Amino acid sequence: MEQQTTENWNQSSQPYQQENKKVLAGILGILLGGFGIHKFILGYTQEGIIQIVITIVTCGIGSIIGLIEGIIYLTKSDEEFYQTYQVGKKGWF
Repeated sequence: MEQQTTENWNQSSQPYQQENKKVLAGILGILLGGFGIHKFILGYTQEGIIQIVITIVTCGIGSIIGLIEGIIYLTKSDEEFYQTYQVGKKGWF
């Protein structure tokens, strides 16, 4: 019988890194924040729809919210981002 060995060199030692969407959500928040794409990536469907409505009602000025959120996402540490937005489900800022 062959014994299976597990390669640990490419396994994350911290569980939050496996599901962390910080960089993707941050960049999409900066580039496409008005469309709420960063909200949908994080699983916040209702907040994403609200973001789209805000952008339409304000003729695009509401997209500043997405820009600010994208910057906030990228400035947080990986663990802080994961705990706040993926575990704690904080929808806005």
